[in-house]
Amino acid sequence: MNAAVLTVAALVLLFAPVTVSTTARMTEAVIIFAGTIATLIANAALLRVGLRPLARVTRVMTTIDLLRPGTRLAAEGPGEISALMHAFNTMLERLEHERASSAGRALAAQEDERHRIAQELHDEIGQTLTAVLLDLKRVADSSPGPVRDQLRQAQESTRNSLDEIRRIARRLRPGVLEELGLASALRALAIEFTTAGLTVRRQVASDLPALGKDVELVVYRVAQEGLTNAARHSGAHQVELSLQGQADGVRLCVRDDGRGIGAATEGAGLRGMRERALLIGATLTVEPAPGGGTAVSLHIPTAAQA
Repeated sequence: MNAAVLTVAALVLLFAPVTVSTTARMTEAVIIFAGTIATLIANAALLRVGLRPLARVTRVMTTIDLLRPGTRLAAEGPGEISALMHAFNTMLERLEHERASSAGRALAAQEDERHRIAQELHDEIGQTLTAVLLDLKRVADSSPGPVRDQLRQAQESTRNSLDEIRRIARRLRPGVLEELGLASALRALAIEFTTAGLTVRRQVASDLPALGKDVELVVYRVAQEGLTNAARHSGAHQVELSLQGQADGVRLCVRDDGRGIGAATEGAGLRGMRERALLIGATLTVEPAPGGGTAVSLHIPTAAQA
């Protein structure tokens, strides 16, 4: 571009009827000045057109999110710019692969740690509290009336604590998922989150294709996090939990009738769901639900179900 502008300027100087005296006259100076300005304007316009693809690269670099993979630039423009875009796309592919690998290792370590903590809660603390319950019962049976009542209250508090520990252990390690399968695990989740102020309706298709263990775990965790967000933050009264088969895969949807996500930024829970979705090649979308509320949808393509 610079060469073209300079060539045109040289040709104008060579063949145009313009001369410059030893001491330039005012007319000659005006002509030279106007030619210089015209050359700079032409050079700036051509550079703006030629470097326009770099503006798209800048926009993508400032807005790219590795949790939403697939963003690529069309390699167009002069040779150097096209090579730059190709290198940028290659860098994005490498970063997405490395992000998915590191997230997979982190989530696997997290699941192992949850498994260990749940086992310790169930085996160690659970057994200890069970022994305390038995001791309290034995002491209460042989105690006078006023003391017996106090021991019964302590026994009830201990039993409530034991139930809470078991509930925490179940949420840390979904044993029902390993033992009874995904449909039963989702049913247990719906029952667990159904309270006096929140109703969870469950719809699980009976003709779902076979899913791998990793896929089932991701579906369960996304459903669990979606229900947790609906119960804690949405102010919803009804939540619909559905898992249905489609022509191109399987779709999990958690839809509530709460206040909606609005302009709130995504927290750790939603980002964790996106990272889990990436591990199995699934797509997670969070959008306003029809009629109000929020819909969290996980689409698992057929190729990712094994």
